[in-house]
Amino acid sequence: MLLTFYKEGVECGFPSPARDFTESSIDLNEELIHRPNSTFVVRARGHSMIDAGISPGDLIIVDRSLKPRHGSVIVAVLDGELSIKTLSIKSKNDILLQSANKNYEDVHVSEEMDFMIWGICTYVIHDLKKLNSSL
Repeated sequence: MLLTFYKEGVECGFPSPARDFTESSIDLNEELIHRPNSTFVVRARGHSMIDAGISPGDLIIVDRSLKPRHGSVIVAVLDGELSIKTLSIKSKNDILLQSANKNYEDVHVSEEMDFMIWGICTYVIHDLKKLNSSL
């Protein structure tokens, strides 16, 4: 589905009256989903990642083809439960899943845990009405 797209960036500060507003079309699938065969969308629950800009109800675009690295925001399966966390790799055997909210504890991944990374979070889509009503 193509949407109207204004090619010029929109200032978050004071607008420039000298700019021309040229229209074209944009397909959000092309913009947000670079590898359709390995991409899926999940809806966030809970508050453990709010300081990373992920709020309850947000849509998260996840790419399974990307290689997880230290600092990646990931969707992981930990003991059968899905979770969104920041991956912290201290060493091959020292992995930490970090929350982005001081009220939630980080999780040290041990060898006894069933742990698998499902994919890397690439985009967050949230409803500004919902976000502003919680402030």
